[in-house]
Amino acid sequence: MLFKQVSLITFAFIQPKKELVLIVKWIDVSVLKHQLKLFDGNRLIKIYPIGVGRILTPTPDGTYTIINKQRNPGGPFGVFWMGLSKRHYGIHGTNNPSSIGKHASHGCIRMHNRDVLELSAQVPIGTKVTIHR
Repeated sequence: MLFKQVSLITFAFIQPKKELVLIVKWIDVSVLKHQLKLFDGNRLIKIYPIGVGRILTPTPDGTYTIINKQRNPGGPFGVFWMGLSKRHYGIHGTNNPSSIGKHASHGCIRMHNRDVLELSAQVPIGTKVTIHR
């Protein structure tokens, strides 16, 4: 099998039929379940526990994209930040791991530092992120 990365899409050319298979990673966030799921097309890769926004500062529903990444952003954002196309919101690590599994943020999606590092290595800028209740 031969793989070729073009922008956000990985094409797999399967020999000998030379079929073209589209592989696209994307993220599904369930606010009520406190879960972030990483998918490769329709295949679930991994489920991560997360912390989400408080009642007064909820995590916004919608479909966004990852627009930037920053290692060691400082402050309460843990070891990594992935900014979303919704201004001022992102997926990030935390210096307060006890907040994972709770409604504790100002609207961002918090992850354990080891998890956000693992996730960030697997998704490029431009990855689709769908957030729902």
